[in-house]
Amino acid sequence: MFPEMRRKKQQLSPEACIAILDRGTSGILALCGDDGWPYAVPLSYVRQEGKLYFHCAKAGRKLDLLRQNPKASFCVVDQDQIVPEKYTTYFRSVILFGTVRELTDDGEKHAAIEALALRYHPTDTPEGRTAAIDQDWVPLCVLEMTVEHMTGKEAIELVR
Repeated sequence: MFPEMRRKKQQLSPEACIAILDRGTSGILALCGDDGWPYAVPLSYVRQEGKLYFHCAKAGRKLDLLRQNPKASFCVVDQDQIVPEKYTTYFRSVILFGTVRELTDDGEKHAAIEALALRYHPTDTPEGRTAAIDQDWVPLCVLEMTVEHMTGKEAIELVR
């Protein structure tokens, strides 16, 4: 279903891919769009137990497209150093493929938004975090991506 990487020497290990995901703070979610046009949107995320979680509003194009087709990819760029004299970049990135669903169970939704809140504001107090979550709870939507395939790649110069 997923082709093998052509430049295998540049392929990152699963552990290296997870490290990139844990270092990253945002990525691009790509969806199947209307009339064959792809739709990609930058999002904050958190990774937990083989899944990614995103938050968004309860309405919008992203949700409309996911309801039509839950398959998606998500890309995080870890490094993109331009090397002008070599006409190249020293890059490192990871791409995940999977299905996305909207969390409807309040317990799942709360656990995911709590993980997101801890990731992006780890020094907040539990009371502050709870107040922020409660304030935005009604219009909040949380999405879960179940990862089915993951690959990472880096520039050959970084491999050497």
